Amino acid sequence: MTDYELVSPTDASSWRSYHDIRRDALFEARGRGDVYDENHPHEHVPGNHPKLLLCRGDPVGVIRIDVASPRALLRRVAIRADVQRSGHGRVLLSLAERFAAEHGCRQLESHVASDAVGFYQKCGFVIDRNKVASSGPGSVLMRKGI
Repeated sequence: MTDYELVSPTDASSWRSYHDIRRDALFEARGRGDVYDENHPHEHVPGNHPKLLLCRGDPVGVIRIDVASPRALLRRVAIRADVQRSGHGRVLLSLAERFAAEHGCRQLESHVASDAVGFYQKCGFVIDRNKVASSGPGSVLMRKGI
């Protein structure tokens, strides 16, 4: 993992990478590119931490970690389409877990797209069967203890 950094976007270039990856992987790939809002106010709420995953300085993934200790909610997790299935997602979740633990969290939660459940299970997450119905259409609430 020495090739990786999980950083906060701080300048126009890093914010552009953050939004481009999110828009492409999470909205346009699902036919919803027209609804993506770069200026959504949740990006700047205290306790919400937009993060960009760099591999040897190259932006490859994004996540927003919403800290509400003792839990952290992982939001809008995405890897750039051209580098998916290369191990970046596992690294991203691992670094997000470390970040959450450093901020006093003992549990991770994420509303996971149904086609990503297997990946999250391989990363140690379990389906929260008590809240499946409240996860929203097409998503499953998953948890992992830290």
